[in-house]
Amino acid sequence: MDGTLTVAVHDFARIKRELAIPQEDDILTHLAGLPAAEASAKHAWLLAHERALAAASQPATGAVALVRALQGAGCRLGILTRNVRSLAQVTLQAIGLGDVFAEDDIIGRDEAEPKPSPAGLQYFLRRWQVEPSQVVMVGDYRFDLECGRAAGSRTLLVNAPDNPWPGMACWHLADCAAVLERWGG
Repeated sequence: MDGTLTVAVHDFARIKRELAIPQEDDILTHLAGLPAAEASAKHAWLLAHERALAAASQPATGAVALVRALQGAGCRLGILTRNVRSLAQVTLQAIGLGDVFAEDDIIGRDEAEPKPSPAGLQYFLRRWQVEPSQVVMVGDYRFDLECGRAAGSRTLLVNAPDNPWPGMACWHLADCAAVLERWGG
């Protein structure tokens, strides 16, 4: 969602500095390894920071048109985010897609182990009763691609000016507008 359907605004280096997380560490993995009280305090800061970003979200190029076209074509759509579900809903409202996704089709870090784990994508496979080959995991970062590959689905990298992870994406397109144009919607 963040950076895929929205303009990427997370300053991960700043977040890591604010939370005293080494720059080379993954934020969620680092927080999971902390003592409970420290982790809770840092998660609270992170949630407040993410809430402000979610409310100010702007749609990525072509994202709203693509999602609406896919919805109109009867495609099943889900959100798999490393954010929390409630903030995903705030983000979707902010970009004009709040009416598209059922609550159970939004999976955040509290509903499944965060990407790159395939757990959230496997949830969708079970929920929708589809085979991995029928699913395309769309994202803007390697965790999205790793998640999709681990679940056996196809992968599409968008909103990355080049492909910094060669061989991980089945397709690489400039943005959601290019996806819609290629799809023919």
